[in-house]
Amino acid sequence: MRIVIGSDRVGLELKKTIIEYLCQKGYEVNDVGTNSAEGSDYPTYGRAAAMEIIDGRADLGILICGTGVGISIAANKIKGIRAVVCSEPYTAKLSRQHNDSNVLAFGARVVGVGLAKEIVDAWLEASFEGGRHRARVELIEGEV
Repeated sequence: MRIVIGSDRVGLELKKTIIEYLCQKGYEVNDVGTNSAEGSDYPTYGRAAAMEIIDGRADLGILICGTGVGISIAANKIKGIRAVVCSEPYTAKLSRQHNDSNVLAFGARVVGVGLAKEIVDAWLEASFEGGRHRARVELIEGEV
């Protein structure tokens, strides 16, 4: 599985940790930035990661900023992206099962390293259940 990951400067250190964690688990990871502690605009990295998914270069994405909110909003502006902000594993799991989320976002100022890993695991281990949820995802996508 190919995972794209992006962050602003606030999420940079947590992003590095999550990249290492994903690589240890055997995932292919593409980092779209930022790679600098200098000021950066989270919408740039949210959109960049989203486009990797839309263009077929990644299967899923992970985004990190201060809260996860701003970067997820930027990603959600791209048609076909269903980015979800999660601060605990249960919501991450259900977002995949019920909403077919393809981008996970969280905040470096909200979750610590251990919790971030638990959230990532719960999200990656879950899969879309389809069925009654498919029609709702189609409504979200504007297909119905």
